[in-house]
Amino acid sequence: MINVGIVGLGFMAAAHLKAYKQVPEARIVALCNPSGRHLDGDFTKVAGNLDTGDPLRLDMSSIAAYRSYEEMLANPEIDLIDICAPTSTHPSLVIDALRAGKHVICEKPLARTSLLAAEIAREAAGAAGFFMPAMCLRFWPEFVWLKERVEEGSYGRVLSAGFRRVAEPPAWGQSHFHNGALSGGALLDLHIHDTDFIQYCFGKPDRVYSSGYSRFSQAIDHVVTHYHFDSPVIVHAEGSWTMSPGFGFSMSYFANFERATVDFNSSRGLEALRVYESGVPLKTITLGEPDGYVRELAYFLECIRLGKRPTIVTAEDALHSIEICEAEEESVLTGKVVSVTHSHPA
Repeated sequence: MINVGIVGLGFMAAAHLKAYKQVPEARIVALCNPSGRHLDGDFTKVAGNLDTGDPLRLDMSSIAAYRSYEEMLANPEIDLIDICAPTSTHPSLVIDALRAGKHVICEKPLARTSLLAAEIAREAAGAAGFFMPAMCLRFWPEFVWLKERVEEGSYGRVLSAGFRRVAEPPAWGQSHFHNGALSGGALLDLHIHDTDFIQYCFGKPDRVYSSGYSRFSQAIDHVVTHYHFDSPVIVHAEGSWTMSPGFGFSMSYFANFERATVDFNSSRGLEALRVYESGVPLKTITLGEPDGYVRELAYFLECIRLGKRPTIVTAEDALHSIEICEAEEESVLTGKVVSVTHSHPA
């Protein structure tokens, strides 16, 4: 068993706790929240943009509750620290946990800026414990399926692709999300999922051209980006949390290959993923459970068990995603095409 301690007890912690229930090697042994909220194990009123199942209430009889992070790190029984706290706290939380000899998984974005993310990446490179950023889209079934089709070339080369992730403003954690100086707005907190997945599939873009606007966070709350690569592939993505009340949340993509078009839309339920080929009846691909949260946590725990550092997503990948998002933000603000540079080597 791998003993897990979670710091930050909002929506993402609830999502991770539900996922850990499906990972046999995981045992939750500690929770930490300086405010004291949810240290009683009651997450029944925690909400977010994805329905992660039944309301959660933990049996705390064998789980330690901490308001002090330092005290939790001093617990020798904890093998893995899972960081679900606000973005602005990530650098200190990650670095302290790694220096305490723990394995660490940290929710996205890795940090508020690429400069701070580079500090985490450098610390992770020299740490005894393993580190992985929780970029769950790399583990989400429909996105894993797309990545495999891109790599194997079964439909030929990708000619164009588009990604869309749009939602109402976050109704939870408003003191964080509605403060762009802390959260980075939808561009950094929501849209980064697709930016990261695009670099995962197609490599680092050379340049980006973005349009967008701020509505309530004083950062970029709606963004549309065109990514430019050395190859002729055309790729764009849209991210927003400015949709009107009642819209909810949806994520989607399409990819035009030489011999097929694939189309995914989370709002279609069991028919979310479709494949269109000339002369072939429409295919609906059903991938089922588990979801990306379970898959990413199971993968990281397997890395720990085998003593192998994670490779599907690394600290450097998370750093590069932030650098791309920073170029997108500059493009929105200047109206110009902006080169993507990696100016903060890990």
